[in-house]
Amino acid sequence: MRVKAISARLRTKASGKWLRGNTITLLENGEAFFPALLDAIDAAQQEILLQTYIFATDATGLRVTDALARAAARGVSVRVLVDGFGGLDFVRELMNELSNAGVETLIFRRELRPFSLHRQRLRRLHRKVTVIDGRIAFVGGINIIDDFDAEAPEHPRYDYAVRVEGTLLEPILISSQRLRRQVAWTSLRHRIRGQRSAGVQPTAVGDMRAAFLIRDNLRHRSDIENAYLDAIAHAHEEIVLANAYFFPGRRFRHALLAAATRGVKITLLLQGVADHPMMQYATRALYPVFLENGIRLFEYQRSVLHAKVAVIDHHWATVGSSNIDPFSLMLAREANVAVIDRTFAATLEASLAAAIRDGAVELRREDWARQPIFRRLLCWLAYHTVRLAAGIAGIKSD
Repeated sequence: MRVKAISARLRTKASGKWLRGNTITLLENGEAFFPALLDAIDAAQQEILLQTYIFATDATGLRVTDALARAAARGVSVRVLVDGFGGLDFVRELMNELSNAGVETLIFRRELRPFSLHRQRLRRLHRKVTVIDGRIAFVGGINIIDDFDAEAPEHPRYDYAVRVEGTLLEPILISSQRLRRQVAWTSLRHRIRGQRSAGVQPTAVGDMRAAFLIRDNLRHRSDIENAYLDAIAHAHEEIVLANAYFFPGRRFRHALLAAATRGVKITLLLQGVADHPMMQYATRALYPVFLENGIRLFEYQRSVLHAKVAVIDHHWATVGSSNIDPFSLMLAREANVAVIDRTFAATLEASLAAAIRDGAVELRREDWARQPIFRRLLCWLAYHTVRLAAGIAGIKSD
């Protein structure tokens, strides 16, 4: 009964409707994601819509580029949308190559002002969504970039995506098409080739219930955050949350603390190897209040943690691109898939447990109290710097 109740409540609050008839496959790290993506691209017959924040010019980016060019050569309509900041190298080195191969390429907010904190500059395309022939979709946090990071070359960047089949393809495709049209209009390219996008007939594949959640600046400003908050508010047993850039606002913090007060077991898996040290230090300023309220904190040390996932009460799970920070939750274009399915949740939960066991270090209250005073001061300085940056950008982070 509890599963049905949460599903009914979330249906009224989340951007996506809960749809039955899906098969959602968890893909851990690029070593699982890229072979699945490349196989699907090579099998495409009608249309490929690929939208990403980073499209690197490394070996992985070149493999994806070659696969997209091959698809275009055999008559597949290939449409790529890349963020103007995350895709700077793509614009310089790969965009013309793909365009010459017959791929339609668009850039989201190409004009940038260096060092600007204006909120328009911070409105990035951060979602990672690919739809192929209206029958397969990939959604998650994995960019088009090599799986191994220079910060930790021995182990792959720790991240997730999902492969989606079934009725959820319809809202994913509609959202992807709408975003592409919006970017085309704003870049004065609204009559690109005059081709019609592929449609999709919502056919059941499997029996999972899932919802496609987006964050945009129109009707879905807070849908991802609200989905998290609603699931946390109704948690009874356990919350496991892994997030790369974790700087929650007051509502999110209070929701976690309220759940801890109810006796819910809460585990947070956060970055230990940082690719953005300022955000990591700012996050650490929040550690004392979580530790004092019985929330367990782990920092992942084997490589850069880039995941944005959660499992609640062993049946609700989400995988996507949205961090728990003001920039993701209030400015960026994001996309998550939420799933109500005990088997999927168990798979993700087991993967997170293995990551904690094999690659993370737990932080305890006494450990934090022994931190040098200069390190604690550095955390508080970073905390207020990030809050100031959010304030300048017009975001209320608290």
